[in-house]
Amino acid sequence: MNIQNLIEIKVKEAFLALYQIEIPTIEFQATRKEFEGDITVVVFPMLRYKKGNPVQIGEDLGKYIVENVVEITKYNVVKGFLNLVVNDIFYLNFFNSIYSDSNFGFVTTKSDEKAVMIEYSSPNTNKPLHLGHVRNNLLGFSVSEIIKAAGKKVYKTQIINDRGIHICKSMLAWQKFGNNETPESSGLKGDKLVGNYYVKFDQEYKKEISKLISEGKTEEEAKKEAPLLLEAQQMLLKWESGDEQVISLWKTMNSWVYSGFDITYKNMGVNFDTLYYESDTYLLGKDVVEQGIEKGVFYKKEDGSVWIDLTDEGLDEKIVLRSDGTAVYMTQDIGTAIQRVKDFEDVGGMVYTVGNEQDYHFQVLFLILKKLGFDWAKQLHHLSYGMVDLPSGKMKSREGTVVDADDLMAEMTSTAKEISEELGKLDGYSNQEKEELHKTIGLGALKYFILKVDPKKRILFDPKSSVDFQGNTGPFIQYTYARIKSIIRKANFDYSNPVSIDLHEKEKELLKQLELFPETVQQAAANFSPAVIANYTYDLVKEFNSFYQNVSILGEENQDKKTFRVQLAKKVADTIKLSFSLLGIQVPERM
Repeated sequence: MNIQNLIEIKVKEAFLALYQIEIPTIEFQATRKEFEGDITVVVFPMLRYKKGNPVQIGEDLGKYIVENVVEITKYNVVKGFLNLVVNDIFYLNFFNSIYSDSNFGFVTTKSDEKAVMIEYSSPNTNKPLHLGHVRNNLLGFSVSEIIKAAGKKVYKTQIINDRGIHICKSMLAWQKFGNNETPESSGLKGDKLVGNYYVKFDQEYKKEISKLISEGKTEEEAKKEAPLLLEAQQMLLKWESGDEQVISLWKTMNSWVYSGFDITYKNMGVNFDTLYYESDTYLLGKDVVEQGIEKGVFYKKEDGSVWIDLTDEGLDEKIVLRSDGTAVYMTQDIGTAIQRVKDFEDVGGMVYTVGNEQDYHFQVLFLILKKLGFDWAKQLHHLSYGMVDLPSGKMKSREGTVVDADDLMAEMTSTAKEISEELGKLDGYSNQEKEELHKTIGLGALKYFILKVDPKKRILFDPKSSVDFQGNTGPFIQYTYARIKSIIRKANFDYSNPVSIDLHEKEKELLKQLELFPETVQQAAANFSPAVIANYTYDLVKEFNSFYQNVSILGEENQDKKTFRVQLAKKVADTIKLSFSLLGIQVPERM
């Protein structure tokens, strides 16, 4: 139990003992630097339950706590703030209890715990992954790791959008203009090659539109009547009817894309436990709609289309089946969610990592699944996130102006190399060591820059500033970790029996920060927010650097103090490494 939880229990106990009043919550804050104390209880909110002078209430509570809590040695009251001084022994005991725990802050999953399925990435197979996918993948992967660390079983999944008119556009363009080009013959990754033909389709399609307009068609007519689009639509119909030649081409080109995706995912450091394909799931959900009509959840219109009326919930009416009996995306998503729970019976909730332009879609989806009576529908969450912009502006994939994920990661490695060389940080490294380190620093900078921001916020990504070795950046934290590892290598002795020393104020502050780690993991999991972990880690590193600048470690003459400080530094390094593992970021041993 951490000190805040202990004090909360005791303040409630004191309130009941002194005033015969039960108080539901206690408000805490860090003690201001000018006052003595380690933790502060805010008295003002208590006046709702007990009228009186806040200073007197603070005095009453302070006296009770010092008498009844051995860990609290002194108190002082400033206006409506009760400042409590925590005994050094509490922090030393805390440190001794966590020192050898290699998974400090992480909770072991219980065997009967319901699993969470987390969907992320979910790309189309007509183009490579781009900057938007980078944020999606980093968020989904990190939230998966955080929820695992908080004690839940996790399945990482994606639904690959491998069918539809977009895919047919790439296929048709390759057929017409590709001259049997392959990834091997072109030297291109498969996803890049297929993406080029998606762009090629758009270019040729625009030429046809211009020609039709010059022949007297309106722009709207030209867009609908362009021969290339009509051919793509025909190809989609053939795919849906199982035409062997179309299916064969579709399988070939998709296999090129999957090989390309695999390389990108590996470089990005993300993975999946299971995959779903839209070509398998696009017919799911129709039977559920029929059942929903019988239950009165859905209703049929005169034209045969099926709808749900959500106006009572402040939403609108939503179609779930067209009049010709074909499904819409909502139908597929209903069916896929149900299928996933059939496939993995221990799934008790799902997280969908999808951009905020789909907020309304998921609001409706979750409400429909609840109305259909599925218990797990109460545990559905849309991990909604804002766009990532570059200084150059918005991206358009069909025009080929997308920031490619592979190119971005290569650029980050190159930027890390450039800045490291300017600073002369890697003198004495072999070329291979430098290459590995540049990649670790560059990817760490990219991931940290994106994950330190609350998912809901839009990001303007600046590659150069993300690789700064100062401030709230990945490289700054990695550098601090490497500095601690250097201290440990020079120290070369073990922490043995618990020592009894007087703690320096900076040691105490560092221990307080470490003490927050377990609840930070739980808070990040509850909020589906890697930013909580990222910013905790930055605070821990700032606290360590303040300790490092104010307290001698290896130069300390007292052996007990020296040993303790080295091992405290080691625990900070271990915690940085654990924190960064939740963000999918590696830490270098030397830098």
